Amino acid sequence: MRLLVLGGTAWLGSLIVADAVARGHDVTALARGASGDLPAGATFVRADRTASGAFEALGGDWDAVIDVTRQPGQMRAAVAALADRAAHWVFVSSGSAYRDGSIVGGDESMAVHEPLAGDVMHDMSEYGPAKAACERILLDAVGAERVHIARVSLIGGPGDWSGRGVYWPWRFAHPSNPEGRVLVPEVPSGLVQLIDARDLAAWTVDAAHRRIAATANVGGATLPLAEHLATAAAVAGFGGELVPATEEWLLTHDVEPWMGQRSLPLWLPADAAGLNSSDMSLVESLGLVRRPLAETLADTLQWRERHPEIELMAGLSDDDERELLRSL
Repeated sequence: MRLLVLGGTAWLGSLIVADAVARGHDVTALARGASGDLPAGATFVRADRTASGAFEALGGDWDAVIDVTRQPGQMRAAVAALADRAAHWVFVSSGSAYRDGSIVGGDESMAVHEPLAGDVMHDMSEYGPAKAACERILLDAVGAERVHIARVSLIGGPGDWSGRGVYWPWRFAHPSNPEGRVLVPEVPSGLVQLIDARDLAAWTVDAAHRRIAATANVGGATLPLAEHLATAAAVAGFGGELVPATEEWLLTHDVEPWMGQRSLPLWLPADAAGLNSSDMSLVESLGLVRRPLAETLADTLQWRERHPEIELMAGLSDDDERELLRSL
């Protein structure tokens, strides 16, 4: 397969390139190259997709294009240059494209946001509409019979710059206090659908090679948050005490849900509970393969142990957790 990856040097893009190269495909990656090095074995075309003529260096036709952009302008430029030269497209979208984040267990028929009108997503408040716009631009230009849209849930695994999938195995392996107590959210109905980025990368290459034409939710197996935390604790060899705090208590003590500084990752308030509970039956029927969660979390912990210098974008600092435990 002659495969074009738009991106290829950041986290997911590099995994897609590496997976495709390992399978023997002829892979070209078009990217700025600002996020890292291209995996060996692929052809690198350095270009800024926001600049005119960004695709001029690409010659010939393509069996498939894989794109992960969040910027509608980048998608418009890509389809203008390549719509007639690629047999199939795979777009990594997001479950955030759905309009109502409170729907638990919803399938692909759920309504999506109104597409972002402009070319540029300026901040994360526009993320869902921006992904919806990218989907619409691609479908209008290429047609549903040549497109796979993967509306992805939470992505984790080694290299998780967001920290959402990193915090819990790391925290259980490194309690903030000598007593070994760990603060956890008490959210009995909370759900998690973490997919290993390596499995997602493999799925995008599969979908390109098999020319899967479908819009599908793509994510990890649906697990209660408490089960996810128990798996993270087991992987870390944690033998201390879990200290649960209610959602109300956490919010009144300025602890954020999901991600960000002073947060407890993976906990979602009720109005966003659907972000990690979508129906995965379609993609499972299409053949998505997932590794066990314990393997993902163990590999993630090992990666974090090798890179303690990387600043996580989610979780509590040791000082914050000790303060909260004292208050509780």
